Amino acid sequence: MNLLDRYIARQFLLNIVILAVILFSFVITIDAAINMNRFARLADQMGSVINEAGETVQPGGLRRTLMVVLLIADLWWPRLFQLSGFLLGMLLVAGMGFTCAQMVHKRELVAVLASGQSLHRVWRPFLIVAVGLSVLQVLNQELVLPRIAPLLTRDHGQAGQRALGETRVPLLADSLGRRFYAETFDADAGTIEGLIVYEFDASGVAERRISARRAAWRDGAWACEPQAVSVSLKDRRAPAVLLDRIETDLDPTTIRARRFAGYAQNLSFAEVSQLIRLSRRLDGSTAEADANIARLERIRWGRFAVLASNVLALIICLPFFIMRVPGNMAIQGLRVAPVAGVALMGGVLGSAAAVPGLPPVLGVFVPVMILVPVAIATASSVKT
Repeated sequence: MNLLDRYIARQFLLNIVILAVILFSFVITIDAAINMNRFARLADQMGSVINEAGETVQPGGLRRTLMVVLLIADLWWPRLFQLSGFLLGMLLVAGMGFTCAQMVHKRELVAVLASGQSLHRVWRPFLIVAVGLSVLQVLNQELVLPRIAPLLTRDHGQAGQRALGETRVPLLADSLGRRFYAETFDADAGTIEGLIVYEFDASGVAERRISARRAAWRDGAWACEPQAVSVSLKDRRAPAVLLDRIETDLDPTTIRARRFAGYAQNLSFAEVSQLIRLSRRLDGSTAEADANIARLERIRWGRFAVLASNVLALIICLPFFIMRVPGNMAIQGLRVAPVAGVALMGGVLGSAAAVPGLPPVLGVFVPVMILVPVAIATASSVKT
């Protein structure tokens, strides 16, 4: 990159960082103001102590304020990684607009033309930065978000917690058609208590019942402690069978993903692919299973469609600001706002909504197919 590229890229990145800090601060401030009472009650619960007389002593004002700030920070620092993916397209377009407005104000685009260079030459640093940030977003989605995914499922009343907690597991089927039920599932330790498994015959009638007091996931199976007891439901006189392990493909990851509605959104490409394979084996070919697999397919491929739409939206909006003759950038900003909104929202909605008649893998890229010719047309319309 030469001097011009480095200068534009530096200004572009600086504007993106400033806008990100402003937007993130605004979102956190609004959320904290709306839920301040919940944070305050949680701080009182966590900061209260019992004195020697057995009385509960609430934390002081300074300590309570500090705990509220820490709880807000604890809840929002993982959410910022997720929020950055949602706001990346808007940050790219807005950062480009402010960068070009600064260059027009200082007559720097006129200087570029006077040096004998085309205005298309100015596009390169914007595209390089946009592609670089998109690559960082891919790394964020594949490496960072899966590691902190349990923290993203917390609500305001769970700030400060690091555990997914325990919950009851409803009837879930594995690839062999067995139905699993558990009184308690510890999503953090991958353990189950009060496990009950029903096995069915070819006609769909329950023929065996397996019960275990406690089980932990080890080496592709639930290891029972103590041994599980398998009894026949058809022949009550048949002796019970003791089992050390219950082999199944219904692992803790699958149970967690089904428990938390938005959990799959935060998994990596490989983990979502694994969920799709498991869903095909576990749920069969029912309408509900097909709808769930289609949703997972949109999640798996939609993230790439959104990134492509962000870059294309940037290309579509660039001609509004890169002009030969200095003009009113405020008016240009008003003109580009609906165009950028349609381009960015089209990519997001296209990746989330089903397109009738098209498979999910192709349907999520429909907005990209629409934006590509528009981007080519706008790029070729620049007068330079």
